[in-house]
Amino acid sequence: KMGNAFKDIIRNDNVSVFLNPDEFGEIHLVGGRRMNVIVDDNEMIEREKRQSGMKDYRQGVYKRQMLFYACATSFGPLPPVGRSLSFDNQPYVITDAVEEDGIYSISLEAMRS
Repeated sequence: KMGNAFKDIIRNDNVSVFLNPDEFGEIHLVGGRRMNVIVDDNEMIEREKRQSGMKDYRQGVYKRQMLFYACATSFGPLPPVGRSLSFDNQPYVITDAVEEDGIYSISLEAMRS
């Protein structure tokens, strides 16, 4: 069946191409472990716009948020929303975590100090 074969190809590409530091990924400290991830600032900004509308941006309301992609096989189990997670030794809280074809999309918000 073509659908399953294609998904297998995508899963293999996740590790060899998508999260390859020579191609797209970067090494970051995630939860204290060195991991190859992709940080996506543009997608986070778009999600924030959809969730809050533009008035918050004009008023200068901003919480430090970020979104990154990680390979499920490198990361481990999908983390629950609300759990704390350090990223490059900065404390964050997970606000969204989704798994799609072996890639995690994880949204973080800076913890208040």
